[in-house]
Amino acid sequence: MTAPETTTPGPSAAPDPRRWHILGLLGVAQLMLIVDVTVVAIALPDMGADLGLDRAGLTWVASVYALVFGGLMLLGGKTADVVGPRRVVLAGLALFTAASLLAGLAGTAETLLLARALQGVGAAAMSPAALSVIVRTFSGAELSRALGVWSALGGAGAAVGVLVGGLLTSGPGWPWVFYVNVPVGAALLLALHRTVRPWPGSGGRLDVPAAALATLATASVVYGLVAAGDHGWLSGPTLGALAGGAVGYTLLVLRLRTAAAPLLDPALPTRRPVARGLGLIFVATALMISVFFLGSFALQQLHGFSPLETGLSFLPVALGTILGSQLAGRVLPRHGVRTVSVAGLLVAATGLAAAAGIFSMTVLVVGTSVAGLGVGAVFVAAAGSLFSAVQPQEAGVGSGLLSTFHEFGAATGVSAVSSIAAAALVTPGFDTFSAGYWFAAAVALVAGLVSLAPPRPAA
Repeated sequence: MTAPETTTPGPSAAPDPRRWHILGLLGVAQLMLIVDVTVVAIALPDMGADLGLDRAGLTWVASVYALVFGGLMLLGGKTADVVGPRRVVLAGLALFTAASLLAGLAGTAETLLLARALQGVGAAAMSPAALSVIVRTFSGAELSRALGVWSALGGAGAAVGVLVGGLLTSGPGWPWVFYVNVPVGAALLLALHRTVRPWPGSGGRLDVPAAALATLATASVVYGLVAAGDHGWLSGPTLGALAGGAVGYTLLVLRLRTAAAPLLDPALPTRRPVARGLGLIFVATALMISVFFLGSFALQQLHGFSPLETGLSFLPVALGTILGSQLAGRVLPRHGVRTVSVAGLLVAATGLAAAAGIFSMTVLVVGTSVAGLGVGAVFVAAAGSLFSAVQPQEAGVGSGLLSTFHEFGAATGVSAVSSIAAAALVTPGFDTFSAGYWFAAAVALVAGLVSLAPPRPAA
């Protein structure tokens, strides 16, 4: 294991005068990672025609990135704690950029799938390490504002990915959905190398067996949740993958309790603020992905929108998410996680219920944009809750946990609403689509009521 970085002191030092510039650079890098989850969606038909991909191959081009990204984030976060987050940010971004070039140059299906998997490895290293840098760089009310900016990237990235994918595919061609990452990634590497301070790592060694178990178990669960949307919750692929994930996590817990230097403190996920943050990020991401998934089909199949017009229609949702995140970042220090999370979930429920009950094109866009406003606030509440109970030396693994539950929420949201609105995907209709929106509204309402309960006193 490489020796940990050593230099500047921890968060007690004077604030970095470049901290907002660093946040902007890391925000652009994170946006690039999120965009790549959805940017290929519009390009898949052209990829399939050029590379001879069948339906299964196209599915893997879209999902292998998310599987590797989700599976390795806990390992990426722990590595950032051990060797220092700056090194992991730069290494992850470099790998992601190189893999993007390989994906654009791919002349075979195998090369494209390998490149997408390598993109996932780079993203899984960079994303939690970048959030660790932010948590170490900011404090107090400024940290809440920074988390608001970071959280806004989730909804914005998904919408921007659909829009950019449509523009590039219809213009220079599908390889450019990957080529565009290369100059952006190279410029970010140079800028981040100059501006991010080399925070010291905790040293020690990575628990390789625990890291392997965490990776395999997480990838298995994410795959099972994705399979549920394709094959049903009681299908063999779904149940087998979820059972494999459960076995993997059981073995991981046993390993964490016996290892001399565990991958993470087994008690970390059980801390009440951490557990609350993980639950909130799971629900918020599931709601956000449900909005994009249902909206994409509804706008194209019921209202006759083109893919590009659909992407443009999602921009108000992205703006709502950004606004909600920014407002929450400003009020969180004064009003607390409970108030922000309850308000956000109830606003999301209201917007989703409006979309379900009326379902005209205008109300659909306005209602889901209101839902985005609420979901953006919940993203900030989730991060604020978790990091209120995480020490600086745990920031990387805490970021990895948060990001892992983000992936769980995304996969669960798609599989749940695709099951609820399954008939709409075959025979589009108002009633079949509205059932998915009613379900999402009910989930937001129930989650808001649960969040309304006052926290239990510490034992």
